[in-house]
Amino acid sequence: MSNGIENNENIKSCIILCGGKSSRMGRDKGSMIIQDRPMIKHILSTLNHQINEAIIVLNNQDRIDKYCKFINPKDYTYTITFVEDEIKDKGPMPGIMTGLSHIKSDYALVLPCDSPYISKNYIATIFSEIDEDYQAIVPYHDNDNKLKTSEPLHSIYNKNIVTIIEDLVNNNVLHIKGLIEKIDTKFVLIDNKKIEKKEFRNLNRPSDI
Repeated sequence: MSNGIENNENIKSCIILCGGKSSRMGRDKGSMIIQDRPMIKHILSTLNHQINEAIIVLNNQDRIDKYCKFINPKDYTYTITFVEDEIKDKGPMPGIMTGLSHIKSDYALVLPCDSPYISKNYIATIFSEIDEDYQAIVPYHDNDNKLKTSEPLHSIYNKNIVTIIEDLVNNNVLHIKGLIEKIDTKFVLIDNKKIEKKEFRNLNRPSDI
């Protein structure tokens, strides 16, 4: 376990979203075997020595029980908490809300369970961009429209936006870019120098593997 978990200022938190239906893949993505281990374990290993806590959001207790069987918290340098999505079948926004309501820090990096190419360098870089003047730290690709080419599922969010997300979901506004427009967002360029574009590749379909 990592030291300093009781001091909020020193905690780095990560929320991993595993509550999707995986309809394009046709099976649960986080538990799919990629290079001899479940896909989510690639992310969990990369997070070693980078964070203090991980919140894994799943859509029901059966999925939680399934993940608990192949994820051993003793294999990692941070605490792991499994939580059930508070609002089902509404996309990733409720998952972010659920995760933020469980973190011990003020900010959390959000990652999807199907992005095994995230690197330690990316994690360190995006955390270094945290600025208390902003509620979100969002990477974007190199063109003029930052919002359009942003990567909101590989971003950092402040837990003070939980009520904002709840209001949006209650009004059926489920697109994360709608959230980014409503909060104070700091955009960080993805340029293959500081942050590499390949890190954002995710595996959605069998042909992606």
